Amino acid sequence: MITKKEHINIVWFKRDLRLHDNEAIFNALQTSRRSILLYVFEKQLIEDEHYSERHWNFIKSSLREMNEDLKQIDAKILVVNSDIIAALNLIQSRYHIDTIYSHQETGLKITYERDKIVSRYCRNNLVTWEESISNGVLRGLNDREDWVEKWEAFMKQPVLDFNPRESQLVSLNEILDLERLFQVTDLTFQLDPNMQQGGRRNAIKYLNSFFNERYFNYALHISKPEASRKSCSRLSPYLAWGNLSVREVWQKAKEVRTTATHKRTLDAFTSRLRWQAHFIQKFEMEDSMEFKSINKGYQKLKKDISEQFQIAWKTGQTGIPMVDASMRCLQTTGYLNFRMRAMLVSFFTHILWQPWKDASVHLSQLFLDFEPGIHFPQIQMQAGETGVNALRIYNPVKNGLEHDPDAVFIKKWVPELENLETRLAHEPYLMTPLEQKMYNVTIGKDYPSPIVDIKLNRKKASDTLWSIRKETIVREENNRILKKHTTRDRKVFD
Repeated sequence: MITKKEHINIVWFKRDLRLHDNEAIFNALQTSRRSILLYVFEKQLIEDEHYSERHWNFIKSSLREMNEDLKQIDAKILVVNSDIIAALNLIQSRYHIDTIYSHQETGLKITYERDKIVSRYCRNNLVTWEESISNGVLRGLNDREDWVEKWEAFMKQPVLDFNPRESQLVSLNEILDLERLFQVTDLTFQLDPNMQQGGRRNAIKYLNSFFNERYFNYALHISKPEASRKSCSRLSPYLAWGNLSVREVWQKAKEVRTTATHKRTLDAFTSRLRWQAHFIQKFEMEDSMEFKSINKGYQKLKKDISEQFQIAWKTGQTGIPMVDASMRCLQTTGYLNFRMRAMLVSFFTHILWQPWKDASVHLSQLFLDFEPGIHFPQIQMQAGETGVNALRIYNPVKNGLEHDPDAVFIKKWVPELENLETRLAHEPYLMTPLEQKMYNVTIGKDYPSPIVDIKLNRKKASDTLWSIRKETIVREENNRILKKHTTRDRKVFD
């Protein structure tokens, strides 16, 4: 006798690791079918060069917390090591998948290709796949007319609660039984106290502390590498992996603004949320940025790879204290403020004259908040290869003196220099032999000599990039890029 399989939904989590304000879950719960919540640790992503253990640990802590909450309603996320098609086939052996619910993912090319395979699978197996808009980023746009209005309208929509009725989710015992078919993911890992931990509860703590008090100095400290660690929201990893929706954060900021005394500061913050969405939208519309310069005029630019330079930059041993402090901080904590991120890319691509793609891979592994839609457009912008953005070649010494005037950040992350007076901590290579003896720091031994001449290399990079910027193809591409990625009144210009 053939047993008729139950028709069910699958809610497929990607970068939306939350139960609240999750449209995929909300839509699944509107049906009469029960739902299985699914997260797949995909081998191709785990092995991808852009990801590292810190990302997977953040995801694991998020999933673990979600399962703790779901246990209270006799449910659980099915978390497995598999590729998505194999996982769907195994579920199909027990149930009949009627509809898959997920968010649209603006991700790497491998996730896009994976999604095309899933789409084909759904067509061949008569499965419906409903993808929800992710944080107001729209698929299929040819230009940006009315984009701002549409994004703000999305931000104003009501936040979706998670209130499943009894038995709407496949039960905990059924999931445990289903797990026998799979290689189940171990969600335990070695906790790193230097890293922000995943999960909605941690996200809410950061959200509340920011809007209760930390935001007061947001605009004042945003460019300062040490002070920004407290005064910036620190919500970026929770947005990147979806513990919070952008809509939740935007609405919270607007709510606080009604009674706040620092309204301009909150406006600066919400403009950054839109700025974040702008870049993800840009990547959604032109994802070739993962591999090549968005402005075709710069694709001919060839740079000789220096393994020595790249190793020094990656390990924080360039001999330029602000660069080294920033890299070491990022390696240890997974976080760095925006200006210092831009400076690291600028130093790598301009001063060291190395290809932006090599910086992209290394930094994506370190950024706990790695978000492809922000990462690649920003890397190219800081590398000066968009043509439409201002060419910024950061002077790391000048940035250090302006934003870390007492060398607090430098001395914290480059302890070799902690006993130097401030002026020497910024430029230790200027020490005389007598000063090196006095401070017991030998340049070239205790701390490296600068691997390049900043002034000379800045000029070379500037001259080269400005000459390319004048070429016809670059100008033609500028017009194409502006037409595609900005409104007629330049409302969404970078």
